[in-house]
Amino acid sequence: MTRLSTPTSTLTLPFKYRIDSRPSQSNLIFSSARPKLNIILPSSVSNSEKWRNMVSFFQGYLNGGKNNYVQSLKVELYETIEPLDRGAEATSEDQQRVDKIACKLEAMNSVKEPLNSDLLNGKWELLYTTSQSILQTKRPKFLRPNGKIYQAINVDTLRAQNIETWPFYNQATANLVPLNSRRVTVKFDFFKIASLIPIKSPGTGRGQLEITYLDEDLRISRGNRGNLFILKMVDPSYRVPL
Repeated sequence: MTRLSTPTSTLTLPFKYRIDSRPSQSNLIFSSARPKLNIILPSSVSNSEKWRNMVSFFQGYLNGGKNNYVQSLKVELYETIEPLDRGAEATSEDQQRVDKIACKLEAMNSVKEPLNSDLLNGKWELLYTTSQSILQTKRPKFLRPNGKIYQAINVDTLRAQNIETWPFYNQATANLVPLNSRRVTVKFDFFKIASLIPIKSPGTGRGQLEITYLDEDLRISRGNRGNLFILKMVDPSYRVPL
């Protein structure tokens, strides 16, 4: 006797489904009664909520990843410049390494208009520079600035001040003339020798400064002669003399 086989096929449905059958209908293939098909359609509201949650999650993840990356770059920068005596002991290889880290931070800068930001206000300590006019590496070490060096900026008055400590205690104040929201011309107006003797600037002391990275505790700037300046915030309440 030849056994009959019933052909079967598989159908993939684009939605969830459930087949309900009565116990008496033991053979659905040869039964005249059609199975009851309950279609469960997905909820568009719940899906949209899921998408919003997913987007929010990934945005938070990306922002958190960016913050962690910036913090790791800052740690690397501080560790690299710490033994360099503010740049006076930096070799050309050291300078290249510091510049490379600074460029990575500048690429992550979130303050696009630093001259419109309150984060710029206050007294900053100079941690590193390539400026020979500050480092004075051609002088004997005892004739160089050996104490801390500060730069203060107030964006509301467009005033700046450079402050040397031990051993000379020289100071200079300047007016800032914005060229755009990141770059200023620096026009020095007064110098103080040993913080006591004021000398009016003859008008020739000037330069340009661009703020390329800014956050609550770190500022990176570049001068018009290609010099790099890296500073940390020490007193956000400091006011520059008018």
